[in-house]
Amino acid sequence: MSRPRPRTLAIGALALLLAAAPFVPHGGDEDGSLLPSGEQQAGALVPAATAPLGRVTPELQSEIDRVLANGGSAARVPVSATPDRLAASLVRCADFDGQRYCLHSGWTESSESEVQARVATAARAIAARPAGTTTTGDLDELATLRRLARMSPSAREAEERAELVQAARSVAKVWLLRHEIEGVDVPADFLAAHPEARATASTQQAVAAQPTAAAQAQPAARSKASASSSPTASPSATATANTSTTSSRPKRFKDYPQRDTVMNTKRVAEQQRTYWCGPTTMQMITWGWKKKDLGQSHWAGKLGTTSSGTAITDMVRVINGNTGWDREDRAGAYIVLDIGDYGFKKWQRLLMRHITDYRAPVVLHPILLKKYYPYLDDDASGHFQAGRGYDRRGAKSNLVGYFEPWNQQRFDPSEPYISRVQWRSAYKSYRANEAHFQHNIGV
Repeated sequence: MSRPRPRTLAIGALALLLAAAPFVPHGGDEDGSLLPSGEQQAGALVPAATAPLGRVTPELQSEIDRVLANGGSAARVPVSATPDRLAASLVRCADFDGQRYCLHSGWTESSESEVQARVATAARAIAARPAGTTTTGDLDELATLRRLARMSPSAREAEERAELVQAARSVAKVWLLRHEIEGVDVPADFLAAHPEARATASTQQAVAAQPTAAAQAQPAARSKASASSSPTASPSATATANTSTTSSRPKRFKDYPQRDTVMNTKRVAEQQRTYWCGPTTMQMITWGWKKKDLGQSHWAGKLGTTSSGTAITDMVRVINGNTGWDREDRAGAYIVLDIGDYGFKKWQRLLMRHITDYRAPVVLHPILLKKYYPYLDDDASGHFQAGRGYDRRGAKSNLVGYFEPWNQQRFDPSEPYISRVQWRSAYKSYRANEAHFQHNIGV
């Protein structure tokens, strides 16, 4: 069972602690959002829609040190140890300001023992996988555990410290997403502890220029604007959508455009090696920001990709360090988020928020199975895709848009060709992400 989190006890407590007008926390309405009172003015201490990386406070540093100290026994775990023993030693979790982060897995609401058990179960399944199973480049858990076990204690500690520091600095983003998507109340002293999550005066002033829901809902105009928009647009231009938490009321499904996209469909590529879905997805995501193609081998080096594949934690790390998608007027700090407890509706809201409010892509992390992706000739492994759009079609099934790096025909000419630009069932995409043993994504 997850450890309890701090909760807002009263709206007035925030005003007392921050000496500013209170905001109204989410109640029972699933479509709720962090909101200021009607009397708040631009410049007041109110939460933004997202947050960039913050600082490592002494409390956060103490937790990092605790988790690293508990990893001492991992130095004595041989590579040949059972998946259960490897997972128990190498998968450890930190409590950062009431949110749980597990090494090599990301932010989760599962307990440490639950995550360890899930990792061990997945590793056993991978060990028993039939020879010849198609793999596309997702670093599986058995390979992850064995790689860590082979590392020297000092090298492993350095890698884990870097991962934990990145996580600790992104906890404000986690709180804001949990609140907006899951309805979790934030701590009363949240903005005092995390000033990086405060809305700036310029972002609040931009709310006045925000288009109405009716104007946003015109898909043709919005799609055209999306295709031509520059990823380096000024904050005032992009902040209008990124301040939904400071608008006059919570955003609901009807407030979003019927269809929306990011990234140019001409900036796509198919993976050149069977284990390069990570570098190719990164190639397309960074190409969408930089408008310059640096090639897959460049990103394979940045990601630390091997023939075993790429870790999702490295995908998030490289986006934060090499693009502007993580700017505070975009998505803020990218995180690895466990969506195992998400229903389909929450998953859709998360995608819409990222595409429309953040104007930024999502790192999808599904398992490639034919029942979810009919263009496949064979079932395959865990995988990465660049999520870049959605289409809510009313009575018809909703769609999700993404760039698909995998083209099976490249490696077996007898198999059907797979196009880079895909619009597929949103529900099946959700199920494919949930079916992956990690059921996490990069947002």
